[in-house]
Amino acid sequence: MERRDIEIFLTVAEELHFSRAAGRLHVTPARVTQSIKLMERRIGAALFERTSRRVVLTPIGQRLYDDLRPARDQLVAGIERAMLAGREVRGTLTVGFVGAAAGQFILAVTRRFAASYPDCDVRIRENQVNDAFRLLRDGEIDLLFTTLPIVEPDLATSEVILRENPLLAVCARHPFARRESVSLADLARATVLRSPEGLPEYWDKTIVTGGGAFGERGPAFTTIQEMLALIGADAGVYPVPEQARHYYVRPDVAYLPLCDAPPWEWVLVRVAAAETERTREFTRAARDLARTGAGTLNPPG
Repeated sequence: MERRDIEIFLTVAEELHFSRAAGRLHVTPARVTQSIKLMERRIGAALFERTSRRVVLTPIGQRLYDDLRPARDQLVAGIERAMLAGREVRGTLTVGFVGAAAGQFILAVTRRFAASYPDCDVRIRENQVNDAFRLLRDGEIDLLFTTLPIVEPDLATSEVILRENPLLAVCARHPFARRESVSLADLARATVLRSPEGLPEYWDKTIVTGGGAFGERGPAFTTIQEMLALIGADAGVYPVPEQARHYYVRPDVAYLPLCDAPPWEWVLVRVAAAETERTREFTRAARDLARTGAGTLNPPG
């Protein structure tokens, strides 16, 4: 028996009028009549006594109504509670990020968001490079502040919130370190570190648009500190956003402008099916903060 047929039966039982029930359900009276006749055939007994003057429930119809109505009411109430929770900006929102600069920006957004929505508790969580998407999918975080491109069908991204100039992190002893800048073409003479899942997504984009080519591929890393340690040991080079030169200063690592690469683009990511008013409003607060110029990934001065 279809859920729609059950809904039609309950509505007719409450209205005791086929046309009024049809109007309430936004279907034709013929559809209501067809559904009731189908239910009566399946049950093997009449559910309503119908005359030209009135419609009343039979004893079997009354018993069926009494059995089904509480379940229907509980279902409707559950849906209404879920919809209310989705529209409310209260409860807990967990926002993940990768890297010190991203954390500073998310803290600034949290302060702005809390001023408008004091009943929503925002918790921020630093993630490692290799597990952020898993945490989103497992529901451990609601939003993730990270960079494009993201090719994950089950995840949705906001519009670009911030952009940063691209740099190349190299060992301070590397020949590149004596130059003022490097280009994508220079990568053919460099060893490029590997991301945790193979080819870095950033390079997927820059190589296609810039026409560059890799030299050797270096070892993989799983954390930012591990990446910097490998670079400092001259095991390879790696692209980083501009804020790295401020937040990850090391005597064994040099940062050079990557002159012909596209900018790093930062977005907030969520599971596509898990949008709520909390995620919408936090994303709006991040966008508004970035547009005022008060939000940045680089320290002042």
